[in-house]
Amino acid sequence: MTDDLAADAAHPAPSSPRPRKRLLLLLFAGFAAFAYAFDQLTKIWVTSTMVEGERIPVLPPLLHWYFIRNSGAAFSIGENVTWVFSIIMAGVSIAILFQVRKLGSAWWALALGLLLGGALGNLTDRLFREPSFAMGHVVDFIQLPNFAIFNIADSAVVSAVSIICILTLRGISLDGSRHVAASKEKADDA
Repeated sequence: MTDDLAADAAHPAPSSPRPRKRLLLLLFAGFAAFAYAFDQLTKIWVTSTMVEGERIPVLPPLLHWYFIRNSGAAFSIGENVTWVFSIIMAGVSIAILFQVRKLGSAWWALALGLLLGGALGNLTDRLFREPSFAMGHVVDFIQLPNFAIFNIADSAVVSAVSIICILTLRGISLDGSRHVAASKEKADDA
């Protein structure tokens, strides 16, 4: 009996996963709120201080602010079906919220938070900007040489997808568990 108590003292039971889960959800919500707020505030700044079509050198020739309203997706693809992008972004946002309950990694919290914030940032433009509900044009203003003009929401989405690709390639699942390649497991067994 004394040995059992000594073993319990030496190896205490793991703490409840609830505080960690709560922290991951807070990280997710914080990253989503940051990406969304940063995107919307920069768009408010651009629309209130610039005229559409205006180009301001920031770090010439590398970076310019160039205010446009994009009625399509990347590279103005799908200009006549903006409502489809509204549905896609709403669906992506809902899918992310369903997956968040599985969070077990701070990196996944970052990635999904940025993805949600970016999707909601552009969805807000699609829903509430001119010309009409669900057909709104997205405010884009960041211009790099020989590249598309984009915004903070686009940057958040691309950053999120990059992180997700790295996590996937490293075998880190949404729940934080690591998957080792079958060939490595066989080599370790031999």
